Amino acid sequence: MKTATALLLLFGIAIISPAQAPNSDLQQFIRVEAPVVVLAHVRVIDGTGAPARDDQTIVIADGKIQSIGPSTTENLPSSAQTLDLRGYTVLPGLVGMHDHMFFPQGGTPPIYSDMGISFPRLYLALGVTTIRTTGSVAPFTDLEIKRFIDSGRMIGPKMHITAPYLEGRGAFTPVMHELTDPDDARRMVNFWADEGATSFKAYMNITRDELRAVVDEAHKRGLKVTGHLCSIGFREAAEIGIDNLEHGLFVDSEFVPSKQPDQCPAGSAVSASLRQLNLNSPPAKEMIRTLVAKNVAVTSTLPVFEAGSAPLAQSGIGASSALLNPRVLSVMNTDARVRYLTARARVSSNSDYLTLFRKAMDFERAFVAAGGLLIAGLDPTGNGGTVAGFGDLREVELLVEAGFTPLEAIKIASLNGAKFLGEDARIGSIAAGKQADLMIVKGNPAANISDIEKVEIVFKDGVGYDSEKLIQSVQGLVGIR
Repeated sequence: MKTATALLLLFGIAIISPAQAPNSDLQQFIRVEAPVVVLAHVRVIDGTGAPARDDQTIVIADGKIQSIGPSTTENLPSSAQTLDLRGYTVLPGLVGMHDHMFFPQGGTPPIYSDMGISFPRLYLALGVTTIRTTGSVAPFTDLEIKRFIDSGRMIGPKMHITAPYLEGRGAFTPVMHELTDPDDARRMVNFWADEGATSFKAYMNITRDELRAVVDEAHKRGLKVTGHLCSIGFREAAEIGIDNLEHGLFVDSEFVPSKQPDQCPAGSAVSASLRQLNLNSPPAKEMIRTLVAKNVAVTSTLPVFEAGSAPLAQSGIGASSALLNPRVLSVMNTDARVRYLTARARVSSNSDYLTLFRKAMDFERAFVAAGGLLIAGLDPTGNGGTVAGFGDLREVELLVEAGFTPLEAIKIASLNGAKFLGEDARIGSIAAGKQADLMIVKGNPAANISDIEKVEIVFKDGVGYDSEKLIQSVQGLVGIR
C-alpha cells in the first residue's frame, strides 16, 4: 500500500509541477512581445480578397490591431517595438476547419493517436492561429489541451473542439463509438456539449434518423453539425439540416446508381460514380443549388487526397516536392516516415484518380461561383503524408491550383472559416479592432502563392512566435506525441 501511495504521489508530482512552474520554457519561442508592436513597411493581404497593399504599417497593442495605414503617413509610438518588414507580407492567421489533433498510427484495423505536443506547435508555427478539430478520438485530451493553451500553459492555436465521431454501425476503426439508434445519438450530443464540445461530426455509416437526431439536439443548443458522409448523400443531408459537409465532391454518394438508403456503397462505387459525373448535368447542378439554398458550407481538404494520389501533372506549384517535402518528413518519427514513404511508393499514376481530383477542384469553384461558402483544412489522416500546419499551407496552394486567385484562396482559408465559426468580427481578416492573429511571410504570396510557405513570425493575440524554433522543437515527434 505504501509503495502504491508513493507511486501515486510521484505521478502526481510529474503531472502537476509543470502547471505550477513558470512558463520559462515557452518564452524561448516568443520572438516579439511588447506593449506596443509596430510592423513597418510591410505588404498587407487582409484576407477579404481585396488587392494587396504595399508599404503599410500596422500598430498592435493590447493583443489587437490598433491601426493600419501607409508607412509614409503613420505616426509611430516612440516606445513601440518596431519591425522593419520590407520584403515581407502580413496575412491573417489561417482558420483551419478540418484540423484534427490526431494522426494515423498504422495497423489493421487502423489506429489513431493524439499528437498533443507536436500538432499544437506545428499549427501555430505555420500560421494557423485558429482550428476546428472536426472529429476527435481523444476528446478529453483535446478539451484539456485547449484549456492549457488558453491559460498560457501550452503553445498552440485557438481551438474549437468537435466531439467524438458520430458513426453508425460498421466503423472501420475501433477509435470510434458506433451509434445504436437515434436516442444514443441524442445522448452523445448532449453529453459532449455539456463537456465543452462546440460542434459535432457525423460519419460514414450514420443513418438518416440518427443524423436528424444529431442535428435536432445540436441546433437546440446553438451548435453546428458537419459530416464526412457516405450512407447519406449531400442533398439528403442538406434537407435534414446539416450545416457543413467535409471533403467536397470526393465523398458524395448520391450519384451511385444502386445507392440504398442509409448504406454506404461498397468498394469504389462512389469514386466510380463521380468519375462519370458531369458537373454541368442537372443532377450535379441541383446538388450545388440545394447546398447553397440550405446554407450548407463545404470544407475543402485537398492535401489529404493529394498525398494518396499521383502528383498533378499540370501543377506549377511543386506537387512532387510537396508530396516529399523534407521539412514535413523531418518532423515525423522514423516509423511514421517509413509508413508514409512505403504508401507513396505504392501509388500509381492512375489517370482516373487524377481526373476525379481535377473534377473535385472544379466542383469547389462551381460551388463558390453559385454563392456557396467554401472553407478549408488539411485533414492529417489518409496515408500519413499530411501534417499539421504544413498541410494547411499546401491547401492554400492547391486552391490556387484549382483556379482560385491567391487572394481568393487566402480568404477561403481565413475569413471564410471565421465566418462559419461566427468569429469574423474578431479574427479571419486584418482590420483595426480585430485580434492581432497574423502570419509574417517573406515574399509576396499574392504574386507567388508558394511564398506562403516562408513563414517566419506568427502573431496570436499580439504575441509573435518564432516559426522555425517551434518547428525545430518537434523534430521527429509526429507519430509519437
